[in-house]
Amino acid sequence: MSEPRINPDGPLKGKNALVTGASRGIGEAIAARLAMEGARVVVSARTAEDGESRLPGTLHETVDRIKRAGGQATFIKADLAQAAERERLIEEAVAAYGPVDILVNNAAITYFMPVADFPEKRFKLMMEVQVYAPFHLSQLVLPSMRERKQGWIVNISSGAGIHPKAPYTRRGGGTVYGMCKAALERFTTGLASEVYDDNIAVNVVSPGLVDTPGVAVHGLINEATRDRVQPIKYIAEAVYRLASGDPKTLTGTIGYAEPFLKEQKVEPSELV
Repeated sequence: MSEPRINPDGPLKGKNALVTGASRGIGEAIAARLAMEGARVVVSARTAEDGESRLPGTLHETVDRIKRAGGQATFIKADLAQAAERERLIEEAVAAYGPVDILVNNAAITYFMPVADFPEKRFKLMMEVQVYAPFHLSQLVLPSMRERKQGWIVNISSGAGIHPKAPYTRRGGGTVYGMCKAALERFTTGLASEVYDDNIAVNVVSPGLVDTPGVAVHGLINEATRDRVQPIKYIAEAVYRLASGDPKTLTGTIGYAEPFLKEQKVEPSELV
């Protein structure tokens, strides 16, 4: 297999992508994959430099990774829990590269605890970052996409959005997270129907269980789940395919990365 590389003349040449939650993990991998196909990539998160988070990974490192490989990338630090920050993010992204062609809503803040113990403050924060931020960012990029008659919005969901099934033997903790993802999926299909005539694709893709810093901090990988861990390149590839497909034939989908790639007869590329 050939070494992964940046193709400046790839299918995304001339396209401007914005990936949220891209200081580490899934967002970082998505940004790298889009850059490999020629996109100019703006990455955003709250962690720009070392020491700003207890988790490894920074926006600076994501941009350096892409630039070292020969790609184009810049970062904009932003707190997506704040409306003014979301507006500034889009303004600065457009100033950096031009109108956003591809929006990937990946950012999340997650707490796992039973409903009976869930504080209102944390509930509102999760809904703001995981539901309203994708909604608002989409509102902010849609006018330009509609004017140019092209655009791709990809929302990152999770299997947590699927309804639990009996017998209910597992102690709760993921209910609010599941609510957020279910809302995001319904938003996706609804928006897809609204902007279909504008040649804008809106899709959801869910990763499998991926070994990322966020997953590690929540202890989601253990002896019972270790055999389900999926390479991060699967979700990155799925997002690239959804962000470059024909908006008339590939929109309004809610899929999982590996089955989606198998359906498309695509093998995931190694990442730069």
